[in-house]
Amino acid sequence: MLNDLSTTLSLLETRRSGRPREMIAPGPSEAELARILTIAARTPDHGKLFPWRFVIVAKDQRQALADLLTKALPEALPAAGPAHVQKALEFAHQAPSLVVLVAAPIADHKIPQWEQQLSVGAAGMNLLMAAHAFGYVGGWLTGWAAYSERVRTAFCGPGERIAGFLFLGSPGCELQERPRAPQTAVARPWIPPTT
Repeated sequence: MLNDLSTTLSLLETRRSGRPREMIAPGPSEAELARILTIAARTPDHGKLFPWRFVIVAKDQRQALADLLTKALPEALPAAGPAHVQKALEFAHQAPSLVVLVAAPIADHKIPQWEQQLSVGAAGMNLLMAAHAFGYVGGWLTGWAAYSERVRTAFCGPGERIAGFLFLGSPGCELQERPRAPQTAVARPWIPPTT
């Protein structure tokens, strides 16, 4: 039912991040992923700028991603050894689905860059929530690859950057609840200034 609040609240209260290395098939179908991305795009976007893009890395492109990461690794981490290379290869092949979230801000626009960046983050969160609604688990990773210039130029245009690698799949093990900040630590009443 549309706007069934009990379902919506349950969805919000039960979303957990999954470890991409523990995700198994199935992942979203092509049609499900298209719908997930459509939902992800329904995000606050001051100025209707769409300051984000979703780049889908298909399963048959994962080896090309692995090759890219192994070329970029020594540039990003000069002291990288065989264990780092192995982790990069595993990173490229983990989870059934991968969407690279690209921050694509409009430069020199009246809408501040900061607001555009917030929209990117909201799009990423919408993507994770939509995947959860379909019964999948998501994991949003960055790490050195998100900041590598070689990797950035493989996914981004000028002035764009990688906001994260969003892996989607089915949980391979029970998801663990993580510690959450108590409300008293993150919310407080406003106290107006006295002068």
